[in-house]
Amino acid sequence: MKDYLVKATVYDGQVRAYAISSTNTIDEARRRQDTLATASAALGRTITIGAMMGAMLKGDDTLTVKLEGNGPIGAIIADSDATGDVRGYVTNPYVDFDLNEKGKLDVARAVGTEGTLSVVKDLGLKEQFTGQVPIVSGEVGDDFTYYFANSEQTPSSVGAGVLVNPDQSISASGGFIVQVMPGADEEVMTRLEEKIQSIPPISTLIREGNAPEQILERLFGDEDVTIQGRLPIRFQCKCSKERVERAILGLGTEEIQNMIDEDHGAEATCHFCNEVYQLSEQELEMLKESAEN
Repeated sequence: MKDYLVKATVYDGQVRAYAISSTNTIDEARRRQDTLATASAALGRTITIGAMMGAMLKGDDTLTVKLEGNGPIGAIIADSDATGDVRGYVTNPYVDFDLNEKGKLDVARAVGTEGTLSVVKDLGLKEQFTGQVPIVSGEVGDDFTYYFANSEQTPSSVGAGVLVNPDQSISASGGFIVQVMPGADEEVMTRLEEKIQSIPPISTLIREGNAPEQILERLFGDEDVTIQGRLPIRFQCKCSKERVERAILGLGTEEIQNMIDEDHGAEATCHFCNEVYQLSEQELEMLKESAEN
């Protein structure tokens, strides 16, 4: 199954919902980052939720989420946009623990239970929108639920799950975001809470072969779900050799000359995809000439 998400409305527009299947995308992130199982789950949940948040954007708008707790994994970063392109990385990919008391990957132990979740949206305006909240559990989904309620004043339920195979590849990954619109009936909110509490783990539904549309059916039962759109999701990095060259140009002629004299070249590795870019001494000379002009 190709990765994609669906956008929908329920209860005559009183509720907005997103559901996503992200198994291939998270496996690509896992391969690029060389993460162990618990780190894969933490990174996968963050990227999966970030992808759904990106689908809330328009045009060329972009979004960056940063989950930085006091656990050994360090910061988790995920970028997304309105086209379905996502990428992400963790500071320490080699974090893994025994399963927790619920028999699940111990993401909270990896992330930590203290720290911050920040969301930066570039909406093409003079200033970026930034929202930040404290981490409430380290389970990722709970933390984003808290973010929506407190930073964007939108009552939401956020779920994401990742299953990892014994060989470290991703078995299943997916998620949902359900948001209550202003003016929704109390009865709708009560029914919604009951349905969300009764749904099986999202990663289990994905592993069983449920598509995003079927996840929404499981969430809302007999309610009429109106699909508003579908969006393919993929791991796509924005790095390039040209970007590396522009960054080196920005260092100025003196620093470029130091690279030529001391290293006889330059090498840069992208945090997100681990692609390595190498520039020869001759290429640095050309960049230095450009910087001088």
